[in-house]
Amino acid sequence: MATSVAQSSSTLASLDQKVDLAKRCSHEGVVAGAKAAIVASIATAIPTMASVRMLPWARANLNHTAQALIITTVAGAAYFTVADKTVLATARKNSFKHVPNMKP
Repeated sequence: MATSVAQSSSTLASLDQKVDLAKRCSHEGVVAGAKAAIVASIATAIPTMASVRMLPWARANLNHTAQALIITTVAGAAYFTVADKTVLATARKNSFKHVPNMKP
């Protein structure tokens, strides 16, 4: 009976540790994705606004909704790409951290 209680408490501690690690991984992904989205928004907004002012075709065909759609699409793609890569890299780094050293 006592060993069962000890095993369940160590299992719960291990589970809490894994949950904390997953939260930290996802938070790092969110922060990195938000930074990438900000940079992508600025990098897309400047040429989009400049082309609407300077090119006759863009002035005639890209209304405010189209401009916003171009900018937000790029920002969303940057966010999800960077967040996904960051979460996977962090998870990979943490999974190798807990592997015991295997000596030949």
